[in-house]
Amino acid sequence: MRNFDLTPLYRASVGFDRMADVMDRALSADIASYPPYNIEKTGENAYRISIAVAGFGADDLNVEVKDGAVIVSGRKSPEEEGRTFLHRGIATRAFERRFTLADHVRVDGASHEDGMLNIDLIREIPEALKPRRIAISKTVKAVEKLDS
Repeated sequence: MRNFDLTPLYRASVGFDRMADVMDRALSADIASYPPYNIEKTGENAYRISIAVAGFGADDLNVEVKDGAVIVSGRKSPEEEGRTFLHRGIATRAFERRFTLADHVRVDGASHEDGMLNIDLIREIPEALKPRRIAISKTVKAVEKLDS
């Protein structure tokens, strides 16, 4: 795998620290595959992160927003003794998954149903940043003729 040095980006720009940090994390992070997840666009300004958390109950999961990221963690409570598995294929190991949020994106809610944890996100653009139409006036300036 290639290693990228983003130091020149930090030296040559002001105010792009967050973007550089996101790129740095994306390039240096190990790609974890557990638990699997989907990110979908559900509307013009709405998104949903769906994470497959089979074997975890709602009490075993934690969703937190911190430093511009959604952090999802799961820790299975201790199992009852006396159970004997002939085959154990459902993974219930502890995990932590982090999703960096863009500016003006906030978590709208989370739900747990049928082994899926769904986190709904919404992008709220402030009025000052929304595009606005400027009216163009159609006034015609009259040219005055001077009698000489």
